[in-house]
Amino acid sequence: MAAIFAFRCAACSQVHEGSPSFGFRAPDPYLEQPKDVQAAGRLTSDLCEYEDENGAHFFVRGCLEVPIHGISEPFLWGVWASLSEQSYRRYVETYDNPDSTDRFFGWLCNYLPYYPTTYALKTHVHPRTGGDRPYVVPEKTDHPLSIDFHGGISVARAQEIAEVIIHR
Repeated sequence: MAAIFAFRCAACSQVHEGSPSFGFRAPDPYLEQPKDVQAAGRLTSDLCEYEDENGAHFFVRGCLEVPIHGISEPFLWGVWASLSEQSYRRYVETYDNPDSTDRFFGWLCNYLPYYPTTYALKTHVHPRTGGDRPYVVPEKTDHPLSIDFHGGISVARAQEIAEVIIHR
């Protein structure tokens, strides 16, 4: 059985228990819009859409789960991915009863701390049943986030990332 994650923080000396989990309240492109564009758009805890001079934009919130070697729970990022209008409409249409075989191409729309620019990394969004947010899978590339996601990270690396975020 895998262990539970806990560590004594090098920065504050407190013991932090449970696998790290960090989320974003909105996609970064939405937050970068003027207040009038945001107000005319729609932002919920799971969906976001707005229109600007470049057209309509659609986003869903999901979970990017980086495995931690030897730990039962992953390092969880609550992130936003952009979808095409067609994929977004399909996602919304099946929101209450998702088709777990659906796969939607998307672009990661948050700047994750610790990593080099994560904005616009290619992803695939996998809807999940049971009320769970969709699973966000970065495409395999040489980007450190993709490497961490597909290969997992050590407990020491998970602690290092968490400390940077907690005390930035």
